[in-house]
Amino acid sequence: MARIKLQPPKQFLFQTTIPVRITDINYGGHVGNDTVLSLIHEARMQFLQSCGYTELNIENVGLIMSDVAIEFKAELFYGDIIIAEVTAAEFSRVGFEIYYRLLSAKNTAVVAVAKTGMVCYDYSLRKIVGLPEAVIARLSS
Repeated sequence: MARIKLQPPKQFLFQTTIPVRITDINYGGHVGNDTVLSLIHEARMQFLQSCGYTELNIENVGLIMSDVAIEFKAELFYGDIIIAEVTAAEFSRVGFEIYYRLLSAKNTAVVAVAKTGMVCYDYSLRKIVGLPEAVIARLSS
């Protein structure tokens, strides 16, 4: 069976911590795969905020997620603290990739690696628009 293999950048420009809440735990007693998607969403919001942006306003355009890939590496449990590393890369005419590395604060083991494709989107027109040049500079530094 083919497996997703992500090649994240070596350097991540942003880091935050996120605690695992009791509501993040599934019937298996660990963080569910759907919760990992929510965790990277939180990390992305904090990353964008650190750059002065939101998903609805990066240089007067919005963002919409076009795809996501997640590699699950290890379990997380209630009370664990996640170190979420985030960086933007692979900028194109209309978007870019955001890479994530989730680590356990306990032992710095990688618990998940992910990538989301982000596309610039005008929500009022309901259409894809060009990536503002200023975004590349801000998200790359």
